[in-house]
Amino acid sequence: MKKLTLYFMTVLMVLSFIPTQMGAVTGPTTSVPENKPAESTEAQALITRLDEIKAIDKSELSAPEKKELRKEVREIKKELREIGNGVYLSVGAVIIIVLLLILLL
Repeated sequence: MKKLTLYFMTVLMVLSFIPTQMGAVTGPTTSVPENKPAESTEAQALITRLDEIKAIDKSELSAPEKKELRKEVREIKKELREIGNGVYLSVGAVIIIVLLLILLL
């Protein structure tokens, strides 16, 4: 009976510490939306505007103009994320999904 308790406690400790350590090493994973040929015209217009902003020589702009450009870039990226309908998973979520799949299959 003592061996069974020892094995159970060992398994419990291993399962509780390994996922925590794995998440600490790798950090959260994010996926970057890629340009797909089937994107909407609205998304293409937003991407074109982002490219225009990147091409601007920002050294000639004043501080308020730069601030406005940064706000615009943030808004455009937010809209692109909403249009993309991507699914973003953290490392912890991926580990839990894999463990559930292993247990169920």
